[in-house]
Amino acid sequence: MERAIALAWNGWGRVGRNPLVGALVLRDGAVVGEGFHAEFGGPHGEALALVAAGERARGADLVVTLEPCAHHGKTPPCTDAILASGIRRVVFGAHDVDPAARGGADLLRQAGVVVEGGLMEPAVRAQNAMFFHRHAEPARPFVALKLAASVDGRIADKDGNSRWVTGVPAREYVHWLRAGFDAVAVGGGTAKADDPGLTVRGPVRPVKPPLRVVLDRHAELPPASQLVQTAREVPTLALVGRGAPAPAVAALREAGVEVAVAEAQREILSELSRRGVASVLVEGGGVVAGRLLKEGVVDRLYLMVAPLWLGEEGVAAFAGVPAARIEDAPRWRTAERRALGDDTLLVLDRR
Repeated sequence: MERAIALAWNGWGRVGRNPLVGALVLRDGAVVGEGFHAEFGGPHGEALALVAAGERARGADLVVTLEPCAHHGKTPPCTDAILASGIRRVVFGAHDVDPAARGGADLLRQAGVVVEGGLMEPAVRAQNAMFFHRHAEPARPFVALKLAASVDGRIADKDGNSRWVTGVPAREYVHWLRAGFDAVAVGGGTAKADDPGLTVRGPVRPVKPPLRVVLDRHAELPPASQLVQTAREVPTLALVGRGAPAPAVAALREAGVEVAVAEAQREILSELSRRGVASVLVEGGGVVAGRLLKEGVVDRLYLMVAPLWLGEEGVAAFAGVPAARIEDAPRWRTAERRALGDDTLLVLDRR
């Protein structure tokens, strides 16, 4: 199952809103076929693993991260391929929660296949957190917060400089990360200070480039910024407050930036959801991060910690988060931790 999960990551940014799925065929304890869902509309991981195994699949075991699908969408049901292959046993990680696709486990059991579910389920659900969120809370997008901070929790020095808190491997990881989200958002202050491009630059080319979103209450995004200058080439949305100056809003629209009014955090999420955004990666800054955490709408935190100290005058990573006693403070679940060069990545999920 660990190998199947690792295989599934190869579909990141390429499978659209479908889940990441990895699969392998085991015969007499040896791997005889592997596969993963690589492209939206393409063959599923189970089907590819079975093709790779060929006749060796007969009487063998299939290990797959997600319950095999039982419906005919852009590809035939995986249950049909499993039954035709002669697989003896199927072991999967998590049940499929898509109403149109679930039910494969029961169908296989009825056909005489041994089926076991729940192996490493927490890891599989963490890998497909956006997929499970979409079916559990369809009214709002999955919200992930990404921050690069010093050991003492600062995202910029006392002068507001944040380039670069983390090293090259961490920055390359961010481009990979963006590829898997429907939208990438940043606060207006950060947009002015850092002039980010918020595009995906790296080996993964997403099926659809993420929408760039600026939380720009006062419509202060500079005309010379990368976001404005490239707005006609890359979809860009500015969410402004009701009191934003009309001339500034008109100037953004004239430059190709789409503008909508949304101030409160939940109002912002509703506006994104209305536009079909099911997942958003918020890249700061500290004020936006603090507001989202205070509202309780952050589902996942990607925190990259660099081995340096910026001092108490540096810009705090989480501004305005209310104090809590240790026994009352929310404890998040660690989904992943690993090194990115000299930096450390922590992926934390809200319980």
